[in-house]
Amino acid sequence: MSQPYSDQALELAVHSLPKPGDAANTALGGRLKLLAILLACSLPVLVACFVFYVVRPQGQAGFGELITPVRPVPQSQGLRLDGVPVPLHSLKAQWLLVKVDGGACVQDCQKQLTVLRQFRLMLGKDMDRLDWLWLVSDQAPVSPVLAASLVRDGATVLRVDPDTLARWLPAAAGKSQQDFMYVVDPMGNTMMRFPSLLGSAAAAKARRDMAHLLRASLAWDSPGR
Repeated sequence: MSQPYSDQALELAVHSLPKPGDAANTALGGRLKLLAILLACSLPVLVACFVFYVVRPQGQAGFGELITPVRPVPQSQGLRLDGVPVPLHSLKAQWLLVKVDGGACVQDCQKQLTVLRQFRLMLGKDMDRLDWLWLVSDQAPVSPVLAASLVRDGATVLRVDPDTLARWLPAAAGKSQQDFMYVVDPMGNTMMRFPSLLGSAAAAKARRDMAHLLRASLAWDSPGR
C-alpha cells in the first residue's frame, strides 16, 4: 500500500547557487564589449594618427591635412544627374577622393577633376580601393559631354545640398570647398584634405600620404564594397 503523499520523501533537485563574483564578471564582460565597439568606431582616426606619427619616417611632414574630429557621412541623399536619388551612406565601404564644385565647372574645376583622375591612377594596383567623386553643390546644369566623360572614366557624379556638404566636407578657415580634394575613409568619415590643384612635387607628396593610409588599412579594408 502506498504511503500518503504527505509521508512520501520529497526529492529535490539541488542546483548550484550563483557565486558572489558572477554578477561582477558579467558587468565586466559588458564593459569590455562596449570598449571593443568604441575601439572599432575609432579605428579610422587611430589608423590615421598611427600612419602620420609612427609609420612615417622621421623628418617627413605630412602633406595632407588631417580633419579632427572626423566628419561622418550625413543621413542624406544625393541625386544623380538623371534625377535618381542615391543615399550618401551607400558610398561607404570604399575609400573616396572627393571634389566639390558648381555644375557650371569651368576651366579650374575641370583641371581639378583631371587631377583627381590622375591622382587615383598614380596609386597603381591600389586604385581599385579608392573611388573618385564630383559632388555638385548647386542647381546649375552640367555639361552632358563633361558628365559622360567622367562616368566613362569611372567617376561618380551626384548633386548634393550645400548644407549637407558643409557638414560632411569642411573647408579650412578663409578657404572654400573648391580649394580642396577630400579623403573619406571606408566608414564614411571625412578625415583628410589636400589642395585641389597639385603640381608634380605636391602630387607626389599627396600620393605618398594616400599610399600610407591604404597600406595601414590593409588588415580591415579590401577593394570594392
